Amino acid sequence: MPTSKSRHISRLTRDTLALVLAGGRGSRLHELTGRRAKPAVFFGGKFRIIDFPLSNCVNSGIRRISVVTQYKAHSLIRHLVRGWTSFQSELGEFVEVLPASQRTSSGWYSGTADAIYQNLDIIRSWRPRHILVLGGDHVYKMDYGPLLAHHVEKQADMTISCIEVPLREASEFGVIGVDSESRVTSFEEKPANPSPLPGSENRALASMGNYVFNTEFLYEQLQRDATNNQSSHDFSKDIIPSILENSRVFASKFEDEEAAVEPYWQDVGTLDSFWSANMGLTDATPRLNLYDQQWPILTHQGQLPSAKFIRDVKALDSIVSGDCIISGATLERSVLSSSVKVHTRAGVQESVLFPEVDIGRDCRINRAIVDRGCQIPVGTVIGEDPEEDARRFRLTPGGVTVVTREMLQ
Repeated sequence: MPTSKSRHISRLTRDTLALVLAGGRGSRLHELTGRRAKPAVFFGGKFRIIDFPLSNCVNSGIRRISVVTQYKAHSLIRHLVRGWTSFQSELGEFVEVLPASQRTSSGWYSGTADAIYQNLDIIRSWRPRHILVLGGDHVYKMDYGPLLAHHVEKQADMTISCIEVPLREASEFGVIGVDSESRVTSFEEKPANPSPLPGSENRALASMGNYVFNTEFLYEQLQRDATNNQSSHDFSKDIIPSILENSRVFASKFEDEEAAVEPYWQDVGTLDSFWSANMGLTDATPRLNLYDQQWPILTHQGQLPSAKFIRDVKALDSIVSGDCIISGATLERSVLSSSVKVHTRAGVQESVLFPEVDIGRDCRINRAIVDRGCQIPVGTVIGEDPEEDARRFRLTPGGVTVVTREMLQ
């Protein structure tokens, strides 16, 4: 029997509209976002980054979802159409795309807040009680139900989902100050000298970029911000700092109630962090469990044959997706997306291969990210000579080599 608490959360999720902000370029991923928006980047073999917040919504019982797109959106929109349209519209369920369409101005979205403001007429038509604003470019599993319940219990106007991070990394995020009741007292976007948590000199409270709003309160703030010519029309830079003094803004800490370990949440916004997050999936017991049938990560499932291993293949601690053919080659701690071919005597170590990559005979690929459709010529060596890699490809500060089709020409 459902408990009164579970019924309460169920009602909250039914009355919530999720807005996934997926229009960002993700410039720190460099060439990986040269053809696609950051949320459309491949991750973990068969997934796209956008699949994680969308799956969290569905698993949380939120089935009214709008995805706001802008930068190089074709790959993202195609993925959404192919993999995220099997909802029951007669029950009011949907995943819809809100592309930049200049509804209220002659320009593109000028910030995260403006992206929602320009679609207020569409949002109003759904009459949500609460609006859940989500970033579309983080990798994590999260039940949004407790976040919504916390928002209601605190009688908040806005609630910010947050997580503890090491103080040395906090300058990459919005840093939150709270009082003993979890009410937000300060918010600094990417401060040079972030403030530590009280009683913890080496930790800080960082915004996850996920917000819950009372619907009418959000409308009021967006309309007020739209008339401010000095605003950059961004939630973290403008909206949040402006409402702290006179509004009820609370923080809700992301915690895994069923596990004693710190919950997994990864900003894969740099090439090194993207590579590291993929490598973490090859661990015997990864922190991010993609095999959890209680919280499945959903995606577009192409009609592909199973992976095939031919002759003397050595594959250790690797993820190999459908339609891959590995012929007499060696794989170690690598992540292969669909339709990858690795030919005889080739070796791939600690690398991420996007779909349709072809690794020629006698190649050696180490600590690399290889973009979609790359044909690596016979005998190519990548990841052993940093000077040569930096001359031909992109070499990250962490020593990872990024390869695209244009670089191979």
